[in-house]
Amino acid sequence: MIKAILFDMDGVLIDAKDWHYDALNRALEHFGYTISRESHLSTFDGLPTRQKLKLLSKSRGLPTGMHEFLNALKQSYTLEISHQRCKPVFNHQYALSRLKRDQYKIAVCSNSVRQSVEAMMRLSALYPFLDIMISNEDVVHGKPDPEMYCTAMASLGVSADECLVLEDNEHGIAAALASGAHLMKISQPRDVTYQAIKARITEIENDAGKI
Repeated sequence: MIKAILFDMDGVLIDAKDWHYDALNRALEHFGYTISRESHLSTFDGLPTRQKLKLLSKSRGLPTGMHEFLNALKQSYTLEISHQRCKPVFNHQYALSRLKRDQYKIAVCSNSVRQSVEAMMRLSALYPFLDIMISNEDVVHGKPDPEMYCTAMASLGVSADECLVLEDNEHGIAAALASGAHLMKISQPRDVTYQAIKARITEIENDAGKI
């Protein structure tokens, strides 16, 4: 039986992939660096900002002494963009409210910093439906390491086979699978509907019944 639904945030509940891309490039441009759209999609998408900066230092010679300043500047820009663009989406409010009413435990597990996670969940009006939020500041290793999902499961008091994880990118998918949870792959936020989630849960539980 599925007892908990664990959501990634960016690209799943919030259409924020471009926000992070724009915010980091805005910070980097002050020092003559940028990340191309192709590199973002193939390499950087879904990674914590600190990991992105480490990759830039390794591949492009970005001075490591600039990491802390650039990380703080990027987070500031992300919050600014979030307040401009993050709005409630009815399908997501309906999905989480119905799942909550169905007595599923609900978590958001994001590679973003806690301040960004909390801000986006409040701006999207999804905060009241959450049992817990796990950010990259709550774990030692962000995705693709499974620690974030394992931490959420332990906090919610559920086992991996009782969890469904919704993820959209390769790093998050790798983390979900490594945690042992069931997976629902998301192509874009509009795929996240109550009906689709319930259909996936039914599929998982029916398959379990055949074993």
